[in-house]
Amino acid sequence: MVKAIAKKINPPQTQRRPGIEKKMKPQPIADAHISLTEKLKNKVLLITGGDSGIGKAVSILFARQGADVAIVYLSETKDAADTKKTIEEYGRKCLLIKGDIRKENFCKAAISKTIKQFGRLDILINNAAVHYETKNVADIDTAKLKQTFEVNIFACFYLVKYALPYLKRGSTIINTSSVTAYRGSQDLIDYASTKGAIVSFTRSLAANLVKKGIRVNGVAPGPIWTPLIVSSFDKKRVAEHGSKVPMERAGEPAEVAPAYLFLAGEDASYITGQFIHPNGGEIING
Repeated sequence: MVKAIAKKINPPQTQRRPGIEKKMKPQPIADAHISLTEKLKNKVLLITGGDSGIGKAVSILFARQGADVAIVYLSETKDAADTKKTIEEYGRKCLLIKGDIRKENFCKAAISKTIKQFGRLDILINNAAVHYETKNVADIDTAKLKQTFEVNIFACFYLVKYALPYLKRGSTIINTSSVTAYRGSQDLIDYASTKGAIVSFTRSLAANLVKKGIRVNGVAPGPIWTPLIVSSFDKKRVAEHGSKVPMERAGEPAEVAPAYLFLAGEDASYITGQFIHPNGGEIING
């Protein structure tokens, strides 16, 4: 497991969106070195945003547990290649699929490429997201508003739609929401709205697929140290990221990934339509 992490303040820094993990100081912890138990032996995972941050940590952890991984990413080729290298070092296969999940045809193609490469699909994780900080709701840019909804929630529909023909009884879908879905965010109104939509999407889809034996759950992280943070906020806010939660620090991606592993495996066989909240102690009652 991840060793105990003391309260810390990250150095002030910013990056251009979508952010490069290798340039972050310090670099996020993605590999918790959890013991190899092969809970997901020979399973196939497709995950969006698996090149860095939470998605990278999940991809590596799932590979350590025996899964092959298809990673969908936008443009962070170096981060994606680094994640692929780590997965292959653990003896599993990794397929990198570069493209824009806002486009339905690309989502369809991503599923097809995964099936062509691995012959099956067992776990779908909708994880990729974007956000733009805006202090005044009247200043929310229409183009960015559309992009936020297209990436964060529309893509979930597209990928589920084209994955379903290949998902069998025992397959799982896991969606990444956020603590902002439950308590809101005054500077990320559109982002929080999409994350709330993901909660409702998850619960509705779980009810829709339960008789098919496909479980649908979600994870709603709090402040996590990822490239999304350093590419979205100013230096001061980056340095203070996570300081306001009870644990007074941002979480590491490797501290979030085990929640996905639990929901994907047989340990969670009686759980569907639910969310796990790795958020540093913030009580949201959701």
